[in-house]
Amino acid sequence: MTWLKWLPWRYVVRYVAHKHGFIDPVALLAKLHNFAQPSEVGEPIELLRAGVVFHARGLINSRVIQHNLDWVWPYWIERQFDPNDQSFIPRAFSITHINLTHRNWTAIGYPDCPELPIVDPRGLLTPFLDSWSLDSWIMPEHGEYLLPSRADDSQQQITVAGDVSITTTTHQQGMILQNKAWVALEDGVPVVKMRLKAKADKAGYLVLALRPQNPEGVSFIHKVALNEQHNQWLVDDKKRVQFSRPADRYHVSAYKKGDVYIHLADAQQQTEGLCDVGMVTAAALFKMPENDWHEIAVTVPLNSAAQPQLQSGAWQAEQQKCCQLQCPDQHYQFLYGAAINSLILHSPEDVYPGPYTYKRFWFRDAAFIIHALLCAGLTERAARALQQFPARQTLLGYFRSQEGEWDANGEVLWILQRYAELTGRELSSDWHSPLKKGARWIINKRLSDKLDTPHAGLLPAGFSAEHLGPNDYYYWDDFWGVAGLQAAARIFEKVDPKLQQEFTDAAAEFSGAIDNSLQHCANRLNRPGMPASPYRRLDAGAIGSLALGYPAQLCRPDDPRLLDTVEFLLKRCFVQDAFYQDMIHSGLNAYLTLHVAQILLRNNDPRYLVLMDSVAGLASPTGQWPEAIHPGTGGGCMGDGHHVWAAAEWLLMVRNCFVREEENHLVLAGGVPDRWLNNENVIRFGPAPTRFGSISITLSHQQDDQVVLHWLADWHTAEGPQLEICLPGYQALSIAAETSGKVNLKKRSTSR
Repeated sequence: MTWLKWLPWRYVVRYVAHKHGFIDPVALLAKLHNFAQPSEVGEPIELLRAGVVFHARGLINSRVIQHNLDWVWPYWIERQFDPNDQSFIPRAFSITHINLTHRNWTAIGYPDCPELPIVDPRGLLTPFLDSWSLDSWIMPEHGEYLLPSRADDSQQQITVAGDVSITTTTHQQGMILQNKAWVALEDGVPVVKMRLKAKADKAGYLVLALRPQNPEGVSFIHKVALNEQHNQWLVDDKKRVQFSRPADRYHVSAYKKGDVYIHLADAQQQTEGLCDVGMVTAAALFKMPENDWHEIAVTVPLNSAAQPQLQSGAWQAEQQKCCQLQCPDQHYQFLYGAAINSLILHSPEDVYPGPYTYKRFWFRDAAFIIHALLCAGLTERAARALQQFPARQTLLGYFRSQEGEWDANGEVLWILQRYAELTGRELSSDWHSPLKKGARWIINKRLSDKLDTPHAGLLPAGFSAEHLGPNDYYYWDDFWGVAGLQAAARIFEKVDPKLQQEFTDAAAEFSGAIDNSLQHCANRLNRPGMPASPYRRLDAGAIGSLALGYPAQLCRPDDPRLLDTVEFLLKRCFVQDAFYQDMIHSGLNAYLTLHVAQILLRNNDPRYLVLMDSVAGLASPTGQWPEAIHPGTGGGCMGDGHHVWAAAEWLLMVRNCFVREEENHLVLAGGVPDRWLNNENVIRFGPAPTRFGSISITLSHQQDDQVVLHWLADWHTAEGPQLEICLPGYQALSIAAETSGKVNLKKRSTSR
C-alpha cells in the first residue's frame, strides 16, 4: 500500500526511541546497510522470520534453563552449561541462549512420510517438528540415577540397511539402558516406536519421561493426562504416547514445583497435570528386577489416519533402486548408505535440507539434493520434486523461494537439464514455458554491459547464499546464471532452434561480462584467484566462486583462476583439513570442503582424498553432518544437525571418484583410493546414471600388481562415450566405449 510511504513513520520511530532513551533504530539500520552493496532487496523476509523464531526460543531458554539447572536437560545443555566441560560457553552478555556446541540430531522416518522425528546424541526422541520429547532413565532403589544426557559412557549407532533405526546404549555403575527408535507402519498409520531395554545390578525402575524440551531448548507442554489403564498419556489434548504395559508408578509436575525428576521417589502419585507456564513434566515408572533385562515399548502415532501413499517394505524397495557401492573401507561404505537414506527420507514430495531447523524449501539446496537423487538412481523421487517447481515461479519468470537469491533460476534450469540428460528423457512440453520465462528472467535481470564499473553485466547485488556475506554482486549467482542459460540452450536444441540460439548467445555475453569483471579483480589483487564479488578481497566467501568448476563445469579443470582460488582457501581457510567458514557459520563445513575436493579431483590432485578423509572423520556416529561443526567439540554449531546437502555432497563425491563426466568423455575410477586395492577386495559401483547412460564398474587386484577394471553399460545411444580410465597410481588409458569391456591396468613406476 503506497500511501504508507507518505506517513512520517521514520520520525515517529525516532521520536519514540529518543523519548525512552534508546538508540535511533533508523540511523542504526542505515549504518548497517552501508556495509553491503546497494540492493533492491534487504535480508530475505523468510530468513528474518526464521531468525526471530529461533532467537525467541533462545530468549525463553535464557529465562528458564540457567535458573533451573537441577532439571534434567538435553545433552547440549548439560554440556554447554557445565563450566568443567570443553563445550562451556559463558552467558554474561548473551540475550539468547541457543545450542552452539552440539547441534547434532538424526532423523528417523519412513519413505514418503512428511513427519521426521529426530533423535539427539543421547537418545532423546522428538516425535514431531519442534515438539516436546521423550527420554528414558534408570532409577535404582539406592544410588545415582542413570541419566543419558549426563552420562559419560554412551554410544549410538544407526541401522542403514533395511528399516532405519537408531540405538543408543548408556552404561553407568552396573546399569545398562538401551533405547531403540524407529518409524513403522501400523494399519497404514505411521508411528514412531521406542523400545527401552534396561538391566541393573539393583532393583529399581525403568523411567519413561515426558520432557518440555528438544535439541533447541524449551518446547512447551501445558497439559498431560494418564488414562485409567495407566498405559497412555494424552499430551495437550492432541498427541498420544502409548506404553506396552501399565506403569507401576506415575508422577506429574508443573514448573513451580520443579522437574518431575526430583519427585520420582515421592509417595504421592499424579495422573494429570496443568501448567500455565507450559513446563509440564511427567514420568511413567516400570519395576525392574535385579540383574535381569526389562523391556518396555512406546508408540506415538504420527498421524490420526492411515496414509495411503505409504507402502509396506518401502525402505528395502527404495534402497534396492539405488546405485550400489561395495568397498573395503567400512566407514566410507557406512556413510554412503547413510547418505542414501537421508536423501530418501527428506524427499517426501518437496526436498528438504534438514528434518528440523531446515525443514523448508530453497531452490539452491533442492538443486544439489535432486542432483544427488538422480545420480543415486532415485529418478522418480527427483521427478516428483521437480514437479513442485513451477508453482513457485512468478509471472515474470523468477523461481522464488526467497527474495534476493539470484542464483535460483540458473540452478533450476541446470537441474532440469541434468534430469533430462541423466535419464535420457525429453522434458514434456509443459516445461517449455517455465523454462523460457526462467531463462529470459536471467537475461533481463542482468545489469547493463555499458556500466563503467567492475560489476557491469553481472546480476544485481543480492543476498545469495547467506554464508557468503552481506548483499553484494556475487560471482556465485553469475556462474549459475551462465550455467542456467547454457542448460536452457541445450534443452531447446531440438525443440526450438531460435530459442537455443538466443540462450546460447546470452550465455556467451554473460560469460564475457564475468571474465571482464574477474580481470578487474586479477589486476586489483595481483593474482588470478576469484573473490566472492568484484569488490571483495580474497576471503572465505571465495568458496562460492568455485561454482565455476563444480558443479557447473564452466571451465577446464586446470583453469588458473579456479586453482588459485583453491590454493588460497586451502592456505587461509582450512582447519583440521576442513573448510572453516568464518562468516556466519563459524564452523567446519563438510559440504563446502567437498566442493574443494571436487575441484582437486577434476584436476587429478591427490589432496582430494585428504579432504574426503577429513569429512568422513567429522561425521557423527549416525553418519550425519550438521551444517557447521565446532572445531573444538566436534559437535554442530550452526544450522540443522542433520544436513541433507552435506549427505548429498558425500554421495556425489563418492560417485565422482568412480564415474565422472567431462565434456564428451567419461572418467572412470579417477578417485578410487589405492589403499582399497589388494588381493582380497573386489570393488563395485553402479549402476551409475550419467549423461551418456548408466554404467557399473568393478575393480579387482591381481597378483602381478595389476588391477582389472570391468564395466557394463546401458548407453542412451548406440555409440557410447570415450572412456578415460584414470585409476590413481596406475597407467591411464583412453578407449572407445562399448557396452561392456575389461582392461588390465599396470602400476605406474612412481605413484601419486
